[in-house]
Amino acid sequence: MNKLPGSFNSGRATFFILVFVCIIVGGAILKIASTVILPFVIAAFLAFVTYPLIIVFDKLHFPRFVSILLIVLIIVIGIFLFGVVLFTSGKMIIDLYPQYEDRIYLLYDWVADLFNLPNDQAVSLWQNLWDQEAIRNIVRDATLMISNFSLRFASSATLIILFVVFLLVEASFFKEKLIVAFENRTEKISRIGLDIMAQVTRYLTAKFLISLANGIIFAVGFSLVGLEFAIVWGVVQFLLNFIPTLGSIIAGVVISLFALIQFWPEPGPFIIVLVIILGVNLLCNIFDPKIVGDHVGISPLIILVSLSIWGYIWGFAGMVLAVPMTVIIKIVCENIPIMEPVSILVGSSKFVRKKKAEKEKAETHQ
Repeated sequence: MNKLPGSFNSGRATFFILVFVCIIVGGAILKIASTVILPFVIAAFLAFVTYPLIIVFDKLHFPRFVSILLIVLIIVIGIFLFGVVLFTSGKMIIDLYPQYEDRIYLLYDWVADLFNLPNDQAVSLWQNLWDQEAIRNIVRDATLMISNFSLRFASSATLIILFVVFLLVEASFFKEKLIVAFENRTEKISRIGLDIMAQVTRYLTAKFLISLANGIIFAVGFSLVGLEFAIVWGVVQFLLNFIPTLGSIIAGVVISLFALIQFWPEPGPFIIVLVIILGVNLLCNIFDPKIVGDHVGISPLIILVSLSIWGYIWGFAGMVLAVPMTVIIKIVCENIPIMEPVSILVGSSKFVRKKKAEKEKAETHQ
């Protein structure tokens, strides 16, 4: 018996209910087992991004183990440079702290009067702060968090590098495994893999260029205003801008606080710094999701939603990986007929117009 148009399809409804339940359960597993799963996911993305270099090295007739060694060396140097930037920046600020202590105390004196906080002018600023129980708890929690983060970062970095090595070694045999395992579906699976690699690479390229432009604008603008560590703040903006929306906000708050301390009590330079931060971040938050969304075919709204979801599951790393993970989900859904509506719903307007044109073309040829 034929179903009437628009009639209820119990089989499809059951399927989507099961998918929803699997998503909830999968999200819980990803969060609980993040210490094991997250390093592997990061390593998989690094392997995806660096595999084109392996192909280039193969064309140059490099032995595979030499190619992998070079890739690992590039990754290690990148992690090392990131650590050096953070360490050097922190050390510079600590070394120059005595120059700012009086200004910080003047600022604290004003805040203490405004909010009726303890303020004994006979002792140092830090003694005044330490006498407040809330500040002591914040410092202790922050110290413990930094210590735990350092240990986790060291162990995770080692695990990620090992995963990358084995993934790149396996890559040369992966196509052969697909042929044996899936036979007639090998071509489709290979196409999905190539599509994922292409879109993730496009996303990272677009994000890199946008973040680099933001960092340069910050460094040049702050140098002209006279803000100290202008290059450091440009690097901070470049790095944090890889987190859509939230990263630029965090960078803006940190830089604004430092500018307030440096220029206090003069309002002019601080206001100029604030205008630069707000202007660049406003443009970034308006155009960044649109530009990135068009490059990967994802709606700007979905990018912001995915940022919240993956940030909840994996924290800071989840925010960085939010867009690539959403890209993978979209591409997989796009290649499964029953899940294709999901890929259209999360797609950008440009992607939806493209799919509409493809369907109209297919209907015309029928």
